[in-house]
Amino acid sequence: MPQPTLSELPRIRPGRDADSQGIITLIGACWSQYPGVVLDVDGEMPELRALASHYAAKGGALWIAEADGRIAGMVATRPHEAGAWEICRVYVLPEHHGGGLGHRLLDTAEAHARAAGAQRLLLWSDTRFDRAHRFYEKRSYVRSGPIRVLDDISNSLEFAYAKPVNGIERLDAAASVAAIPRLADLLTLCAAEGAGVSFLPPLAPDIARGFWQSAGKQVAAGTCVLLAGWVDGMLAGTVTLSLAQEQNQPHCAHVEKLLVHPAVRRRGLARALMQRLEQEAACAGRSLLLLDTRAGHPAERLCRAMDWQEAGRIPGYALTGDGLLAEAVLFWKQLR
Repeated sequence: MPQPTLSELPRIRPGRDADSQGIITLIGACWSQYPGVVLDVDGEMPELRALASHYAAKGGALWIAEADGRIAGMVATRPHEAGAWEICRVYVLPEHHGGGLGHRLLDTAEAHARAAGAQRLLLWSDTRFDRAHRFYEKRSYVRSGPIRVLDDISNSLEFAYAKPVNGIERLDAAASVAAIPRLADLLTLCAAEGAGVSFLPPLAPDIARGFWQSAGKQVAAGTCVLLAGWVDGMLAGTVTLSLAQEQNQPHCAHVEKLLVHPAVRRRGLARALMQRLEQEAACAGRSLLLLDTRAGHPAERLCRAMDWQEAGRIPGYALTGDGLLAEAVLFWKQLR
């Protein structure tokens, strides 16, 4: 199928109360894809009759995407609490799935929220909307908090998703699983650039996902701390701390998989991740941290700048992407 030209793309505009019937038709079409999800406008969602006014009264905004004279998509946002904005009602007609309209709508709402001072973005999604979950996870949202139970005729349960605009968070088991798509892409990209991450390019997607699935299990078991860093709303960095040690080394932990997306390097994310990891290690009762990195890699310079001590070097420690053997540098750091 030929890709639409820019002039043929659905037009996004501010929503109006007069859009009510088109909005109801759009939501009904999306919900019809999932058995058991029932749309009762007057009984449960009377605000759909004047949705633009509804969000304006809450200090938020509504946008509509039009294509061929009808509503093809929508999104809204509103202030939620101090520093946080909620993304609401992200819907795209099934025939427009895969064309980028959902991304354009979410870009619009996120940009509005960020311009209004949002430091954190959150949303709710029915547990049955698996396609939507994959979309949000691709957009760097991760699971956050407990499932919400709605007292409605559809017997709805909802997942909470959230992300900071900029910042670092420790991921629990549920968030670790939700972050797998972004983390796998990040690992694949860094491996392709020759980073010393135990993998050689080209890294198969299933291997990258499998690594983070395993990490998620370790997070659930309490043997791994997984940190993620966001820049401009994108999950762009990560680092892990392995807490599983020998019986006679309860004070030790290994730092692994410090990864930063090339597009945001030299903006302090790697340093911030390492600083937060040291705090997490101290909270976990660890006083001695260990890591190894390829000689000459930017991680070596970062370690020296952050007062890590070199323990030694191992020549020919690991293969690089071009088949050569590279030297490794071993570092340690004593925490106060």
